[in-house]
Amino acid sequence: MNKVTKIILIVIVSLLALGWGGYQFLIYSTKQHSPEEIASYQKSNYDLEVFYNRPYKKGREIFGSLVRFNSVWRTGANEATTFETQSDLTIEGKSLKAGKYTLWTVPGPDSWKVIFNDKQYPWGVTSNGPSREQEYDALVVEVPVETIEETIEQFTIDFEEDSNSVLLTLAWDQTKISVPIN
Repeated sequence: MNKVTKIILIVIVSLLALGWGGYQFLIYSTKQHSPEEIASYQKSNYDLEVFYNRPYKKGREIFGSLVRFNSVWRTGANEATTFETQSDLTIEGKSLKAGKYTLWTVPGPDSWKVIFNDKQYPWGVTSNGPSREQEYDALVVEVPVETIEETIEQFTIDFEEDSNSVLLTLAWDQTKISVPIN
């Protein structure tokens, strides 16, 4: 190998290493502001898990501003949020097969559409907006918005129980929704 070829290879390898390092730094710094979280529920016939990233309010107006009304939201930050179930479910009277889905929402002032999408996306948004491709929607339900007194500083997804079902809850700022799962 001649000297020019060696120099070119060293430059290429150096650029690739810098690019990879920069990408890793970007992910690390992004995760500091919106850390990863897993919400899970295992009881009776349920084995449910949600992976998501939790942005903070930081004094911002959230719904209708940072998260626009009537537009698809990746439901968190960074990667697309995922919902996984080990068994078939009924949500708002509609069937959802066991599997792993990306979870999207369309927030509105009075109700939200909650979307379970069959496709896995490496990131929640692209330069064109949310990554979600509508043709892969497996289930879309609409649930009412609940205004809560307490301000939730960090976006939170959790599971709660009521007398008839398990509730998938999403809360941030003074807004909460509950998706009944049977």
